[in-house]
Amino acid sequence: MATPDTLAERPGRGAVTRTVPRPAGRRARGPAAGPSPRGRAGWTPWLYLAPALVVLGALLVYPIYQLGLISFLEYTQAQVSGGQPTTFVGLGNYTELFADEQFWQVLLATVLFAAACVVSTLATGCALAVLLTRVRALPRLALMLAALGAWATPAVTGSTVWLFLFDPDFGPVNRVFGLGDHSWTYGRLSAFALVLLEVVWCSFPFVMVTVYAGIRAVPSEVLEAAALDGASQWRIWRSVLAPMLRPILVVVTIQSVIWDFKVFTQIYVMTGGGGIAGQNLVLNVYAYQKAFAASQYSLGAAIGVVMLVLLLAVTLVYLRLLRRQGEEL
Repeated sequence: MATPDTLAERPGRGAVTRTVPRPAGRRARGPAAGPSPRGRAGWTPWLYLAPALVVLGALLVYPIYQLGLISFLEYTQAQVSGGQPTTFVGLGNYTELFADEQFWQVLLATVLFAAACVVSTLATGCALAVLLTRVRALPRLALMLAALGAWATPAVTGSTVWLFLFDPDFGPVNRVFGLGDHSWTYGRLSAFALVLLEVVWCSFPFVMVTVYAGIRAVPSEVLEAAALDGASQWRIWRSVLAPMLRPILVVVTIQSVIWDFKVFTQIYVMTGGGGIAGQNLVLNVYAYQKAFAASQYSLGAAIGVVMLVLLLAVTLVYLRLLRRQGEEL
């Protein structure tokens, strides 16, 4: 059975109307159904990122899940060996941890030490990056090789070398400055200062290379115009280079905060596990002592969770402040 479709010729004199049959059951169709180009484009980046996300999920998400799970359990050597069953204690580990006065002392020391390391690393790296743009090719190459050598040195090796340099009996530093048998690791502040120097020594190359690459990307006409206007080197850095390099400075600052807040090897090696009576403990070493020296794995896991939350909070607050200033991140 056919249904009529009425087609009219152009209106006018002698217009004719005719009917064209259409097969039954055939309906007028719109545009072909299917995913829109915009929808396909939205999924394409995720498809490319899928392998990396799977790897990150296996390497990060599952360990973080296990860390959080253990922090809510009673998990000591008795549970590890199977002598006692694992029991759920809820927030009991966190209550015990926050009631410990030593935890708050170690947390304060960690925050102050990390802040000093971050500021010193950024200042040293940025200053040397500017210096690289002012020297000739041969000194620049020598400085780059020396910095990359420090960056490539393992933390244990670097810490051992610095201990030898400041050794009270055989170290060349005490001999050069006539300090006799002064022990740099005996006092709390001097031990922290010695570790800070080693942390800055092995961390500034990342800041230097990154900032130097950013400076080289700045158009030379901008720097020449600032110099012609009579701006000093410090004014050029503060008013011209720093605003243009702010996205790069955000990256190196966040990286430095994460690295310096989690310092373990340098403190453990150079202060003998945290200094005399634990005077040089930081959170990472404190968590190690609780988990492996005292076999309180659940308390160690709770300290790890606290560190993770603090680092995420600091990073998010820093990024939020930058966005309020109009930075595109």
